[in-house]
Amino acid sequence: MKKTAYLLLSGSLLISGGAMATEEPKYTVLTQVDDFELRRYDKQLVAQTWVSGDQDSASREGFKVLADYIFGNNTAPSGDSSKLSMTAPVTMQADNKESDNESQKIAMTAPVSMQQDDGKWRVQFTMPSKYTMQTLPKPNNPNVEIIEVPAQTYGVIKFSWLAGEDKVAEKTEALQTWMQDQNLMPTGKPELARYNPPWTLPFLRRNEVMIAYQTE
Repeated sequence: MKKTAYLLLSGSLLISGGAMATEEPKYTVLTQVDDFELRRYDKQLVAQTWVSGDQDSASREGFKVLADYIFGNNTAPSGDSSKLSMTAPVTMQADNKESDNESQKIAMTAPVSMQQDDGKWRVQFTMPSKYTMQTLPKPNNPNVEIIEVPAQTYGVIKFSWLAGEDKVAEKTEALQTWMQDQNLMPTGKPELARYNPPWTLPFLRRNEVMIAYQTE
């Protein structure tokens, strides 16, 4: 699979209903040169699960498991009365809860990420920023776990159209070369970020390859 063998895959979905869109992780652009950027991402909570299969089937299965969690297969904290996220008011809504035994719907955010390791894929879904480890509903499925990802800095290359394997390998190599020219030391594997649902016209799609790097 060329340079995409250990590619991290991520994407976002739009919620039906007009201009409703998903929240994205917060970041600061440090440098921008043509299609390249250096970004500093804030720490974030993610839900993750491990699945088997090829890239496509693992992506579908992993997202299915995590979607089941965010759409209600969870146990909300007692007394949680939050309804809307201030950062994404059209997508972040939860009902008032009276006990620990009630479930809560969690808004969808970007990215959903995927990483291969020992024949399995780790699929991650970024949690809405309104939650903390203490307030986030707990998964009922033992195959779903919540972890905190620390703040990280990434090199990024942006591109449109389809994110096929050859195109991604080309963009990954271009990003690695650019980062090497900037004397940046990678600390993570390449990540592919896809920010549109599958029905989006190719020329309107937003894709990115991201690589974490070491900072002083």
